[in-house]
Amino acid sequence: MVLNFLILVSTFFFMEFMAWFTHKYVMHGLGWYFHRDHHQHERGFFEKNDVFFLIFAIPSWLFTMFGMMDGNDWKLFVGLGIALYGLSYFLVHDVFIHRRFDWFKRTDNVYFRAIRKAHKVHHKHLNKEEGECFGMLIVPFKYFREAKRSMKTS
Repeated sequence: MVLNFLILVSTFFFMEFMAWFTHKYVMHGLGWYFHRDHHQHERGFFEKNDVFFLIFAIPSWLFTMFGMMDGNDWKLFVGLGIALYGLSYFLVHDVFIHRRFDWFKRTDNVYFRAIRKAHKVHHKHLNKEEGECFGMLIVPFKYFREAKRSMKTS
């Protein structure tokens, strides 16, 4: 039970690294064709960028399915860790930051302000070159300081 929980949590945090790595080296590299409309908005609810959701969902589904087929072994908790990260990413990135859904409008604390600021800095670059702040849930400490200062002045 404890080992399964550790596998789930470790996978969740490993996915933050994978999201950062994929964002920096794939989305802003060979995958720019799919990611560009996330930086250079086009009309419509869906983006080509949404294909990355499917790319991350497939290993989650496979790990979960094979883990369940093998008696709920470690693979199940890897799959659940990936899925939990995907849900967190969706809620923070798509709902909270980009407001694709009208939820969490009143959320306002230092952590979420820091995340939003770091992501805003990332989106100031409209092209794939010279990007910064590729992570999602773990952001540079300077954005926490800025968020804390902005909360004191508002």
